[in-house]
Amino acid sequence: MSKKDQVHDSIFTSQMRNLLKRLFVASPIKDSLLDKATGFYRSQVTLPDIMEEFEQKKVNAEAEIAQGKGKTVERQQRILDAIEEEREHHAQQLRSEREQRLAHFNSLCDEILEMCEGHSFHETNRKSAQVLGTIQLLSPCEGSRRPEVNEQHKPLYKAVLSLRLLDRLILDNSVDDAYINKVIGEITPDQYADLYEHDEEKHNRVLVDIKRSILTVALIQDIGNYHPDARAILEGENGGLDPYRALEVEEKRALLQINFRESLKFLTEGLGIPSYRGDSKPERDAFNQNEQAKMAFMKGLLKKAVNPKNSIGNVIKVPQIYTAITLSTKDSYNYKLIPKVYQALNQNAEHNHCSQLVVDALYKVTGMFPQGFGITYIPIDAQGNSLERYEYAIVNALYPKNPEEPNCRIATRQLCFIGYGTDLVIGKFENTYFKESAERLAKISRERLLEILEQLVSNYTERAELDLIPRCWHAKDFFSIKTNQKLWNKA
Repeated sequence: MSKKDQVHDSIFTSQMRNLLKRLFVASPIKDSLLDKATGFYRSQVTLPDIMEEFEQKKVNAEAEIAQGKGKTVERQQRILDAIEEEREHHAQQLRSEREQRLAHFNSLCDEILEMCEGHSFHETNRKSAQVLGTIQLLSPCEGSRRPEVNEQHKPLYKAVLSLRLLDRLILDNSVDDAYINKVIGEITPDQYADLYEHDEEKHNRVLVDIKRSILTVALIQDIGNYHPDARAILEGENGGLDPYRALEVEEKRALLQINFRESLKFLTEGLGIPSYRGDSKPERDAFNQNEQAKMAFMKGLLKKAVNPKNSIGNVIKVPQIYTAITLSTKDSYNYKLIPKVYQALNQNAEHNHCSQLVVDALYKVTGMFPQGFGITYIPIDAQGNSLERYEYAIVNALYPKNPEEPNCRIATRQLCFIGYGTDLVIGKFENTYFKESAERLAKISRERLLEILEQLVSNYTERAELDLIPRCWHAKDFFSIKTNQKLWNKA
């Protein structure tokens, strides 16, 4: 999207587009997270050769000294010192690059936390719904670039979902992890729900030590797929293969091993832990101890997410599965089937690939329909009678009282699109996604259904193959208009 096009976005939508570009989109100025990771991997590939070159220089110099080719002892020592100084300079350069990379990464995490965390449970969920819904509505449902764009958007979507899942598990008193429980301390679930008001200092520590750690792992869980060895599997040696194709069993196994190994390396060596700035030894020791404990937690979380069983790894694994379906890169992707995501999650739980308790917790948070999903519903009049038409709405809030009855913002009224709709809980009886509700529209004449379709679909003549009784609708075109992007403002 050009700068000219961006003036047609709300401020928040522009911020989201910008953030998504700075995560997993390659940049000409090499300032995205993806650029930082690929730069690190390139340096790791060449590092053994560079270190071997230093070692060979030293061996050659020592051999010349042993043969008496050096004129003086002082000159001989200067040669060795120069080689060692060059080696130390290179090591210092690598440390500096790592610290800059970590600072850049932490600033991205803080920006994400600012966008999805509030000072109350309600505000946090509203902001997170806005982030999740905006990502969904900026992600294509069709076209050749769908797999590529969805792949770029998935890490942030998964990361925000992991944070909201963590909240739910803590509120349910379902977290069995020593590090998290130590940070939270004696805070009760009720106190945690509004922790900022209860204990601002504790709130900030949870944000930095726990939530930023979970955000980190969720964002880099699959960053190892950008290592040269992984790209060789995905794209082929000459870059001619479709990286989103279904992999053979051996390819998939090799890719999983590379991804885990290199994601862990990026966490521990590409980012590492920050250096203490100050003169107090007790403060430095406490700082280092805290950062090492945090790193141990993140390493454990990354490992447990591979096969979580009943561990904290589920806080990453369950959103990973959810996101792989809602923002799918597969050829079999079908927008209409997105609400079936919990069928897949429940099957994974049955096969012990993740925890059923955690799947159920996420279901409480999201409900059946993801944020930004287009709902088609039959409106009812003041007497509770169904009208002979359907209207459009968009899911715009988390925590539906009934998981099958989403919280929505209406997008049409009397078959006219509006950018200032009210909020509405759409009951199962009105939602045409459910077969029983859709069948009620079958009583309407074909002529009337065609008339409705013509009013609601802009390129109607090109899309006459659309279902006369739609189960849902694609809200992307609607959302592309600035006045329609305020789905999360107070109605």
